[in-house]
Amino acid sequence: MIDTAEIRPRMLMGPGPSDVHPRVLAALARPTIGHLDGQFLEVLNDIRDMLQSVFQTTNALTLAVSGTGSAGMETCVVNLIEPGDKMLVCMAGVFGTRMKDVAERAGADVTAIDAAWGKVFTADDIRAAFDQHGPFKVVGIVHAETSTGAAQPIPPISDVVHDAGALLLVDTVTSLGGMDVDVDGWRIDACYSGTQKCLSCPPGLAPVTFSAAGERALANRASKVQSWYLDMNMVRKYWGSERLYHHTAPINMNYALHEALRLVLDEGLAARWQRHRDQHLALKAGLEGLGLSYLADPDHQLPMLNAVSTPDGVDEAAVRKRLLDEFGIEIGGGLGEFKGKAWRIGLMGESATPRHVQAVTSALKTILS
Repeated sequence: MIDTAEIRPRMLMGPGPSDVHPRVLAALARPTIGHLDGQFLEVLNDIRDMLQSVFQTTNALTLAVSGTGSAGMETCVVNLIEPGDKMLVCMAGVFGTRMKDVAERAGADVTAIDAAWGKVFTADDIRAAFDQHGPFKVVGIVHAETSTGAAQPIPPISDVVHDAGALLLVDTVTSLGGMDVDVDGWRIDACYSGTQKCLSCPPGLAPVTFSAAGERALANRASKVQSWYLDMNMVRKYWGSERLYHHTAPINMNYALHEALRLVLDEGLAARWQRHRDQHLALKAGLEGLGLSYLADPDHQLPMLNAVSTPDGVDEAAVRKRLLDEFGIEIGGGLGEFKGKAWRIGLMGESATPRHVQAVTSALKTILS
């Protein structure tokens, strides 16, 4: 049996989790109190306020779901979708495909459109889907596709969606805290994220936010939300002024998120986005100097997730193993169409520093030479 006290630290540079600031780790060790204790309810109030700032929204229904980013996806889908509702899902990688699966399980009549891996959708793609298969109640799309390293522009998509009278659902699991996510400015109706990426908090909570239109859809449902646990009609009564018991919130994980959000806002959103961008450009220059190329469209590359093509004749898994065993650096392998063909190198939150860039670049140079 492993002694967890002897677990060796790693430099986390994969697709998540990211490195965690000592202040966040310390927050996890604070005294566990009751989930209805007035002190803890103040923590939840702070988390809601700080999430509104990070999401750039005034949405009243903003909270942290007790579960990982995938729970955030399910929360948004099952609360907006009733059996038979038509939903358009945009798939340009693994996580768009996962959203389609979740929507089908919720009873949606799903139309799925595809973009090539590493590419993004245009407003014309969405408009054509409405013309051919609409109308839709909800359109779901991934802002930062972790499997491909591609960054999807949201505003042009939002214009088409709202002109057609639909609701816009956006996955920001990888992007929140690392690049601009403007929920109100982009007119996003439901948005979810995860704590373990650019927020640099351990995995376990899923920030979500719903617009006024999203709340109306929830209030006007003809049927119960498929999931009792994720039903925002009930969960919001615990996070809101009523403080009605729903489930036991993960006390110490919320302490950690509270501290992580403080760090984000202390740094400043614009400064944090620029830091991620700067380290992405430094890593890209270093990798290109080693003859490595990126897989995502050059005009739409994520700053926090770098999908790099594995050179011909190189065993990508063997390289990842050497990075971990010899250098203590974790990076990710390819998924789906990129399986066995790519490395996914994360520069997220506390892992987006010159030290991380230099370490992984130097280690890859040693291994590949």
